[in-house]
Amino acid sequence: MDNTGIIAMVSIIVAGLTTMIGSIGPALAEGKAVVQALMSIAQQPDESNTITRTLFVGLAMIESTAIYCFVISMILIFGNPFWQHVIGP
Repeated sequence: MDNTGIIAMVSIIVAGLTTMIGSIGPALAEGKAVVQALMSIAQQPDESNTITRTLFVGLAMIESTAIYCFVISMILIFGNPFWQHVIGP
């Protein structure tokens, strides 16, 4: 296998791992955040607006981690910077 094939294989494997880990972690964190928010709303129904607003901001920040991992995996597959080193100047 030549260098181009090795870089392609490693890029695809790393992109898959990045997407896998980058989606499992935020999914678990979002689930835990929703559970805690629902428990907080059940204990203090008067503060539901504040809790909900804070929950949505937190979920957006957690989801940004998954989006960053997706962007990195797309860069590895379609815009890999190592291709230029193998192909040549």
